[in-house]
Amino acid sequence: MKHVTLPVSPKTVHWGYFSKTVTPALTLRSGDRATIETLTHHANDDYERMIQGDPGAESVFQWTREHKAVARRGSGPTEGPFIRGAGEGIGVHLLTGPVAIEGAEPGDILEVRILDIRPRPSCSACHAGRCFGSNVAANWGFHYHDLIEEPKPREVITIFELDTSGEPYAKAVYNYVWTPQTDPDGIVHPTIDYPGVRVDHATVKKRENILSSVKVPARLHFGTMGLAPSEADFVSSIPPSYTGGNIDDWRIGKGARMFYPVAVPGAYFSVGDPHAAQGDSELGGTAIETSLTGDFEFILHKKADLAGTHLEGLDHPMLETDHAWSFYGFTYPNYLAALGTDAQTEIANHSSLDRAMRDAFRKLRRFLMTVHRLSEDEAISLMSVGADFGVTQVVDANWGVHGTIRKNIFRCD
Repeated sequence: MKHVTLPVSPKTVHWGYFSKTVTPALTLRSGDRATIETLTHHANDDYERMIQGDPGAESVFQWTREHKAVARRGSGPTEGPFIRGAGEGIGVHLLTGPVAIEGAEPGDILEVRILDIRPRPSCSACHAGRCFGSNVAANWGFHYHDLIEEPKPREVITIFELDTSGEPYAKAVYNYVWTPQTDPDGIVHPTIDYPGVRVDHATVKKRENILSSVKVPARLHFGTMGLAPSEADFVSSIPPSYTGGNIDDWRIGKGARMFYPVAVPGAYFSVGDPHAAQGDSELGGTAIETSLTGDFEFILHKKADLAGTHLEGLDHPMLETDHAWSFYGFTYPNYLAALGTDAQTEIANHSSLDRAMRDAFRKLRRFLMTVHRLSEDEAISLMSVGADFGVTQVVDANWGVHGTIRKNIFRCD
């Protein structure tokens, strides 16, 4: 077993997509561990607090008219002309990787253990050592067309500080309404429609003393974590799918073990979209987006060894903790296969919690019948009285519902 560190740099991150064609940033064997740095793609909401003075963050976010450190920012084209910029906004998350796993082949299962998570402190002279994040009530949020106060519609950024001196929590610092921002290439962004645009704070009005009596318990986790799909060379980071991705479940934190079906040789694991806290549904569009560093262990389970184990027949992401198993239902279990060549844009027209709930039900039913050897009638009864189904997210186009069954249900006296 070896333990290596993967820092963030323009050579170790890819922005807005999963890909089976990107050169791996790191290659590991089953049983190896890695410390992986991740950056929030919302760091430019407050450059001073979340980028300034940080060599890794500055190198990734560097963008002038002469030089853009990470040119592709989505699964779209890199050759113009562009409306929003390279990638055209199809995918937004900064992902570190890919990490290739030696010997991984389609049909295998990759287990990813999250051993620890730590926030990335500010390097700014004014805020050194303190940790910050951004929450955005965005145009893709569930609330956006149901506002009651003026002006509407509006997008609002709230900057939080994360206190880790004791039991970690987040406290709001200030907020502001998004105003049109002009990027270094001269493109005007009237809404938040392209990742990494630096907000000119001279153009916004900060409102302080907000959420003054509120302390949000921290839930450090990675919103986007998974493997490269096989269906396309570049796949948007926004909709989750059968190889994981943007699941946005706050339970995928320290102590979690995620299981993903391998779709391409090498598996190609990537991680990002780090969060300080999020509620089920991620209703407004984002969590508290912050930069985190995680310690991971990778275990490869070969296809030939899966029979008779709890991984038998697994063709979708599964979460295991010391106390429970969780299964993720989506509007489409594999939207890339179901919706054809335009799937990455078309999926947003099909978002459905009804379909996601049915998918979660079917996945948990299969697990109970296959792994715990229950009859269908027994499985349905148990799900009704002992399983918990919740809305994971309603903002990632391929909406999500998680079904959770506690392990202590199966411990009989």
